[in-house]
Amino acid sequence: MKILALIKISLDVAEIKVDPATAQLRLEGVPEKVGNIDKNTIEAAVRLKEAAGGTLTAVCLGPASAKDSFKDVLAMGADDVTLIEDPFGGKGEPGAVVRILEAAVRKLGPFDLLMAGFASDDGYTYQVAPRLAERLGLPLVSYARQLSLEGGKLKADRDLDDAIQTVQVDLPAVVSVAEEAFPPRRTTLMDAIKAKKKPVNLWTAADPLGLSAEELAKNSRLASSSQIGIVVHRKGQVFKGQSAAVLADKLVDALVEDKILKGGA
Repeated sequence: MKILALIKISLDVAEIKVDPATAQLRLEGVPEKVGNIDKNTIEAAVRLKEAAGGTLTAVCLGPASAKDSFKDVLAMGADDVTLIEDPFGGKGEPGAVVRILEAAVRKLGPFDLLMAGFASDDGYTYQVAPRLAERLGLPLVSYARQLSLEGGKLKADRDLDDAIQTVQVDLPAVVSVAEEAFPPRRTTLMDAIKAKKKPVNLWTAADPLGLSAEELAKNSRLASSSQIGIVVHRKGQVFKGQSAAVLADKLVDALVEDKILKGGA
């Protein structure tokens, strides 16, 4: 079984602040890391690798400076990482991003299974996995919450919000992993030591993928016009010094007054 997992270096969204005066996002100096959703994807891929044997390659489109950011991914069980230097500086339109990832998959493949998160921590376009599946001519299983291999086929439980759908698909296939479906394992010191011996390969879109900036620009049809943050102003109202029952009544009264709750007789 040959598995390829797509991961991304994302902004640490917990560190993003909003300028209260302009409602603009303060992105300067925000640290980047392998996204939480991407670690869930690696965990799902490692479980399948452990069940069926084989190899797991991780592919990341990101800054060249991220080459030392994959210790956790390798310690979790990935055999190697290929980092493709992002020519868009993290602002690439999904169509162009998918062209780069498609070229990488074809260069490294063939694979039995391609895996990705349902979205990235900082982008949430939801487009990479389905667009990649379409370009590769492979079936897509989206929002997978449980995965297993049975008789050479992939069986998956799909999260449909109000229901779980169980499907089965022939390999090769593309899978997108649902949010929080596969919590990443805790790694050991021995895992970390082994990870240091695993390769991280640095590529560019031009070498060895043969994609020019001009060609990629043709696939960039979307642009970001603005990013506006939501500023929440808290009242900071505190109830104290009385019994729990009285405090509860005051809280409910305050919520009714602010029309958060609807009052009754």
